[in-house]
Amino acid sequence: MDSQTRVYYPYVSPFDPCPPIRVKTYVVPPNLFMNFQPPGLPQFSAHEALRHGVLWPALYSPYEGRDRKGRERK
Repeated sequence: MDSQTRVYYPYVSPFDPCPPIRVKTYVVPPNLFMNFQPPGLPQFSAHEALRHGVLWPALYSPYEGRDRKGRERK
């Protein structure tokens, strides 16, 4: 896992009628770790910025889609 992905283990009650999901993950956006935007940040080219959805590589967070059963899409 990369530095933007976090993992937690929810409490599973012994009386829970549903099968539990043991491990859950979530993504923390990179802008939470940047107090302010420093001057002179490198930039994507216009074509790359449109493809990535952000102008600055430091703020890019890749999206990994999952299907309805939680498996990663290829």
